[in-house]
Amino acid sequence: MKVCLYDSKQAGVVVDDKVFPVGDALVKAGHIKPDYTMVQVIEALVGKPAAGACVEACIQAGNSTPLSQVQLRAPIYNPTSLWAAAANYMDHRKEMETRMGGGAKKLPDKDDHMSQDFLKPVSSIIGPGDKVIIPKVSHDVDFECELCVVIGKEARKVTEADALDYIFGYTICWDISQRDPWGRGKHNTRNIRKGFDTFSPLGPWIVTKDEIDEPQNLSLSAWHNDEQVMTSHTSDMICGVRDHIRFLSSVVTLRPGDLITTGTPAGVHTLKDGDKIRGKIEKIGEMELAIGAES
Repeated sequence: MKVCLYDSKQAGVVVDDKVFPVGDALVKAGHIKPDYTMVQVIEALVGKPAAGACVEACIQAGNSTPLSQVQLRAPIYNPTSLWAAAANYMDHRKEMETRMGGGAKKLPDKDDHMSQDFLKPVSSIIGPGDKVIIPKVSHDVDFECELCVVIGKEARKVTEADALDYIFGYTICWDISQRDPWGRGKHNTRNIRKGFDTFSPLGPWIVTKDEIDEPQNLSLSAWHNDEQVMTSHTSDMICGVRDHIRFLSSVVTLRPGDLITTGTPAGVHTLKDGDKIRGKIEKIGEMELAIGAES
């Protein structure tokens, strides 16, 4: 199931080229309140079997809008946290060591590696219909196209064997990243460099976990101005989805709607005003973004 937010942040389910207004149906049935967010939709669908039946009934009723006539929004815009993995593909790790200087570094063990996970501000989230804005202060901004996990229920001290049970679904996250002036030779700047407004595009929707039996078995591609610049596979992650849920839940309590974006493969390129980028992850879909300069 592809769960989305569209137009005035209404919840919908995308089937083929149609959007079904499941948010309205869930409100009418009393499963969520009229001022709901996607977090409440997730809690209802995970915790209330009747809510899932309500969604199915809405789809069967056939009332829908063509996908081409709606404006998709970020599928979730108010998570408690947005965790991001750092240098989680070996080819990207080598790419950035060359690009940023400092030479090759020994790969630490998994927990030491994941201790570099960082938080992106929720205010940086935008959706498919929005534009990435390059700040005036930045001379080198690039993009990272990543598989993003959406947590479905509270998770604390979860084992790797059980980790997938705590997932609601998956989406695409673009980790837009400033490399200059605060990247080279400086420490603890990721939250700022990757936290500007518009620097966390999400979308186009959330694909529920029943559609993806193995998150480490997905192809990932990205294009910069129609040139394909990324071709990779989620099996190439240094630390996989299970690793990150196990590690993060050993430190903090993960909550419904929390996001974990899992790093990018090699192929990052510097963005310019007027550029376009497009990313595709197998079984999830595609998302295209325009790039603009701060006025």
